[in-house]
Amino acid sequence: MSARLGFRLAAAGFALLAILVAALQARRPAPVSAPPAATIQQPRPIDARLARCQAIGAEGAQDPDCLKAWNDARTRFLGVRRAGG
Repeated sequence: MSARLGFRLAAAGFALLAILVAALQARRPAPVSAPPAATIQQPRPIDARLARCQAIGAEGAQDPDCLKAWNDARTRFLGVRRAGG
């Protein structure tokens, strides 16, 4: 047997082994993970104000409390104040 034939047989065997391992892995059922534990968090006061503003819809665009709540939320997330707000 020549070295060239031996390398070809080894490569073919490796390819067959890889296909076999992939097929066996595909048949294995996915692991069942436990659902994440539900944590109940109390909404912060600013979140309650934003929820109220969302509930009143378009009227929130003229509501001073909503404008202040949105500005506070923007400042909290972005760390910058909006000019005129």
